[in-house]
Amino acid sequence: MKEHYDVVIVGSGLGGLVSAIILAKEGKSVCVLEKNQQFGGNLQTFVRDKTIFDTGVHYIGGLAEGQNLHKYFSYIGIMDGLKLKRLDIDGFDVVSFDNYDGEFPYAQGYDNFREKLIEKFPEEEKAIIAYCDKMIEVCQKFPLYSVKKGNPYDIEIYQESAKGFIDALTDNEKLKGVLAGTNYLYAGYKENTPLYVHALSVNSYIESAYRCVNGGSQITKLLIKQLKSFGGEAYKNHKVSHFKTEEGRVTEVICANGKVVSGDTFISNIEPKLTLQMLGDSPLKKAYVNRINSIENTIAPFSLYIVFKPDSFKYYNHNFYHFRDVNKMWDSQDYTQETWPEGYMMSFGVGKNTEEFAECVTVMTYMRFDEVESWSDTFNTVKEKNDRGESYEAFKTKKAEKLIDELEKKFPNIRSCIAEYYTSTPLSYRDYIGSHNGSMYGYVKDINKPLQSIVSPKTKIKNLYFTGQSLNMHGILGVTIGGVITCSEILGMDYLVDKINEETQISKTVN
Repeated sequence: MKEHYDVVIVGSGLGGLVSAIILAKEGKSVCVLEKNQQFGGNLQTFVRDKTIFDTGVHYIGGLAEGQNLHKYFSYIGIMDGLKLKRLDIDGFDVVSFDNYDGEFPYAQGYDNFREKLIEKFPEEEKAIIAYCDKMIEVCQKFPLYSVKKGNPYDIEIYQESAKGFIDALTDNEKLKGVLAGTNYLYAGYKENTPLYVHALSVNSYIESAYRCVNGGSQITKLLIKQLKSFGGEAYKNHKVSHFKTEEGRVTEVICANGKVVSGDTFISNIEPKLTLQMLGDSPLKKAYVNRINSIENTIAPFSLYIVFKPDSFKYYNHNFYHFRDVNKMWDSQDYTQETWPEGYMMSFGVGKNTEEFAECVTVMTYMRFDEVESWSDTFNTVKEKNDRGESYEAFKTKKAEKLIDELEKKFPNIRSCIAEYYTSTPLSYRDYIGSHNGSMYGYVKDINKPLQSIVSPKTKIKNLYFTGQSLNMHGILGVTIGGVITCSEILGMDYLVDKINEETQISKTVN
C-alpha cells in the first residue's frame, strides 16, 4: 500500500467498486479500503452446511444484451464472466395472498407481462396496458437509466405516489395488490413511496430477470479482478475510523489498525450519516449536517436462511411475494407482534445441482430496529466475534419459528424438509453493511419531501464524494448507476456516458 493515491475509496460495496474501476480505467491511482474480511457490501455471501447464501443479491434485472445493466457491466468488464440462470420467462415473480386464491405471475418482456396478467384479469386489459405504458414512460424520464446523458427533467415525477397511481388505475383490489405485489424490492409504504421508485425497481426485472449461480459474490470477485487489471488496489480488514480535513479538504483517512492513507480525492461508499460522524469537527455547515441526519432510513429486514434435506423440496425458478391481506400490503411495515409477519419475499439459491430440487431458500420480511434495541450495544461479525447472549438467540428462534409457520400455510410440507436454518436481524445488517439501524435500502424517498432525501454525490467538502444505495436508488442497477453519477462529478457526465456507449458498441460489433 502506498501512502498517497489519486483516489481513496472507503467501503467496497458495489458503488465503491464500480467507482474504483471507472476511475482506474481513466489512469488514476485508486485504493479501496474495506473494514470486513469480505469485499462487496450487500454482494457478500456466506456458507452454512456447505450451502451458499446471498445476503442481498437475490436476483438481477436488465442483463439481457442491449439492456441497461448489461451495458454498464460490459463497460466495467464483468458481463462476460457472470454465471447466470434466467428465471422463468412466464413468471419470474409470483404474487399471492391469503385472502385470494391463485398465484399471479410477473412475466419477462412487456408484451408477455401484459398477456399473462390479462389472462388472469381479462376485464382489466385497459388498466394493465395503462400500467405498463406508465412504467416505461417514468423510466424514460431518467436518462442514465437508458444510458443517456442528462439529469431527470421532470420535478413532478418525484411527487407522484406509487399507491396513488395504482389505486387510480382500477377498482379491482386484487389487481391493485398484484401490481404492487413486489414492493419488498423497495420497502414501499402507502404514505410516501414515489411512483418512480416503484417503476425503476420493477422495470428492469420485467425486461429480464436472472439469478446468480452460486451467489452474488461472483460479482465482487469479477469487480476486484477488473480493478486490479487497471492498476487499482483493494485492502480488506482496513476499517476507516476518521477522515482528516485541512483547509476545507479531506487530506487523509485513518484506519483502526493505525494505517494512514492520503489522497487527492475521496469517495465514501458508506452511509452519509456515518461518514459525517467520521469527519468529526468537519468544515461542513450545520444546516447540511442536520439535513443529512434528518433523512429517514428504510425499514430493516429479518431474514431466514433454510438448508433443505436432499431431494425434499421443489426448486422454483421464480420468487414468491406473499401477503396475508391484499388490503394491507402497503402497511406491512406497521405490523404488531400479533400480526408479524404480514408478508414475505422468498427466493431460491442456485447451485450446481439445482434442477428439480432446491438446496436452499432465503425468506425476507420486515423488522423494525426497536425489536432488537436491547442488544444494540453489541457488535458481531466474523472478524469481531461477540456473543449477543441467550436472550438474543431465543428471540431469533421465536421469530424464525413464527415465520416458518407462515410458510407452512402456503407450503404445507416445508417444515419437514428443513435440515437446518439460520437467521439474520437488523443488527446483522448494521454490523456487516454499516447501514443505519440495519436499513435495507438506504434513505426513504418521500413524495411529501421530494428533494430532501436525494443526496448529491458531491458534498460540501471540495474533494469528498458519496456513492452507494443511500443516494439516488438502491439495488444492483440503482447503485451501479449511482457509481456512474459519482464518477461523472469527477470526470464529467457527457464524457463518461459517451465512453460507456462507445465502448459497449465497439464490444458488441467485435463480438
